[in-house]
Amino acid sequence: MSHPPTPPVPGLGPAVAVNPPALPGAAAERFRYSFGVRTGQVLWVSGQVALNSGGEIVGGEDVEAQTTQVFENLSAVLEAAGGTLADVVSTTTYMTDRSHSAGINAVRTRYLIGPTPPTSTLLVVAGLARPELQVEISAIAVLGVN
Repeated sequence: MSHPPTPPVPGLGPAVAVNPPALPGAAAERFRYSFGVRTGQVLWVSGQVALNSGGEIVGGEDVEAQTTQVFENLSAVLEAAGGTLADVVSTTTYMTDRSHSAGINAVRTRYLIGPTPPTSTLLVVAGLARPELQVEISAIAVLGVN
């Protein structure tokens, strides 16, 4: 899915959609969103869930397996924009049960190994886009800082 660039953001430049083919594009097209939007060196990454490229849920009821897929999806968006997880400066995590915190954090510590840990917001929510999903994470990255 490709959209024309939006007008430049003062001090940052034009906003450009980042939609890697490794992610399921049908929902993004249907609901008109981008997996990422890059403006200059800043990349905003939409909330990622445990879906593979075919739109199938990965991990079943295993929150660590779901979180691993979430981080793989985040990585795909970052790499498509020329970055890595080390460039992430902020995350927002949504989980459907407080008991998932330890499993999510176990995966998070394996993936977020850059020199500066990102800021983090954690919310417990009543549900996500599909009832089987247990975790969703969005991110902001400043590309090339680490």
